[in-house]
Amino acid sequence: MTQNMTQHMTHAVPTNTVKPLPLPEGVPGIVSDWSSDQRAFKNVPWGKAMMWIFLLSDTFIFSSFLISYMPVRMSATEPWPNPSEVFALTIFGKSVPLLLIAIMTFVLISSSGTMAMAVKFGYEKNKKMTFILLLITAALGATFVGMQAFEWTKLILEEGVRPWGNPMGAAQFGSVFFMITGFHGTHVSIGVIFLIIVAIKVLRGDLDNERPGFMTGRKGKYEIVEIMGLYWHFVDLVWVFIFAVFYLW
Repeated sequence: MTQNMTQHMTHAVPTNTVKPLPLPEGVPGIVSDWSSDQRAFKNVPWGKAMMWIFLLSDTFIFSSFLISYMPVRMSATEPWPNPSEVFALTIFGKSVPLLLIAIMTFVLISSSGTMAMAVKFGYEKNKKMTFILLLITAALGATFVGMQAFEWTKLILEEGVRPWGNPMGAAQFGSVFFMITGFHGTHVSIGVIFLIIVAIKVLRGDLDNERPGFMTGRKGKYEIVEIMGLYWHFVDLVWVFIFAVFYLW
């Protein structure tokens, strides 16, 4: 009798467990998993995920520029200008090689530190410090762009370098220089603009109140500050490679 009652209770209790659909094997399974947001992007804001994808695509672009620069330089029939001489500054009558480039590098790397601190204070919801550090980061970025504009002006007006010609040697030098540094400088300039926008939104409390508008994000979340940090650290990292490959080689 006890056995019959146990069997009856077992049949009477409905089972509502739903078995997950099996994933296809191989590459189709990976694509299905990522596109359905089951594991790869779980609890990750879409803004951050999209920024990572953008940075990945941008990595391919900068990599193609720097990799193509190598065979262009090695295949040049005319002498390639010495960067230590081309980018030297005259201080008190003495030529200091790569002085301006070293200062630019120091400024941009320093801005990575202030950006990291801005992200830290953002997650602590410290509006004042986040705002100040974002502005400092933007100021350092603008300083970098200003020094790059000075560098371009010096090369164009004093040295006569053009994208299509170079009186100091290989004609490809001008085209490669303006393409690589110009593309990177554009990224820094865009980053400065967005840093100022985010700083204003932090100061007004848009991130705390989820005020409708451009680049606001979820209520009480400072994810947009971290997303800007990802972009800014990427720009700084790219400059390290440009500095090593173009200026030091």
